Amino acid sequence: MYNLRPLKRRRFHIVRNAIRSISGTRNSVARAAAAIAAAWLCTQSSVAQELVGSVADGQTKAAECAACHGVDGNSITAEWPSIAGQHAAYTVRQLRAYQSGERDDVLMTNFAVDLSEQDMLDLAVYYEAQTIIPGGADPELVSLGESIYRSGISGRGVVACIACHGPSGLGNPLAAYPMLQGQHATYTANTLRAYAAGSRRSDATSNQMMRTITALLLEDELLAVASYVQGLR
Repeated sequence: MYNLRPLKRRRFHIVRNAIRSISGTRNSVARAAAAIAAAWLCTQSSVAQELVGSVADGQTKAAECAACHGVDGNSITAEWPSIAGQHAAYTVRQLRAYQSGERDDVLMTNFAVDLSEQDMLDLAVYYEAQTIIPGGADPELVSLGESIYRSGISGRGVVACIACHGPSGLGNPLAAYPMLQGQHATYTANTLRAYAAGSRRSDATSNQMMRTITALLLEDELLAVASYVQGLR
């Protein structure tokens, strides 16, 4: 069995440190990320609960997922996400979102609707145990993509992606920020467009940060960030 245990005591210390960072820094990006992390950790008890799943059982259940996401979670089709290495808590939350209608996709909703809580846990820990195979970034887009990912666009209020997703795109499982490392540029770009259009709304627990930020990006900036993410290692 595989255990994912975000304990309450650990969550308390993270919230405390996040609050301290809000008051102790002049960096607006750090303040924004810390504030959202603190708020999310204080209010989202469902993800903070103990999650127990079986990698072995998840591997068996993942047979149906392989057609889109690959046997090991590395999708061979750029329109479908690679989910290898993705944080188990994040994957469970997305599956619940498909079940509740918070996220809407014909294929995923039909698949997720009949999953039990145990099914979701098993699938999530199986994919978390896999290794992402990163692609490469378009050399012509690296400079712009890296600049936005690491520094944001201060003149337009675009917060740096690194604040939530980390320098190498590994995310933050305790704050429900997903791993982006090596994700297909096509899928990432489509996701960013969906947030910008408001058709994807699964950022409610982070104060709609993704919808707010993506609405400020120009198309060439969005494509550059998506390409940069694909090349992260």
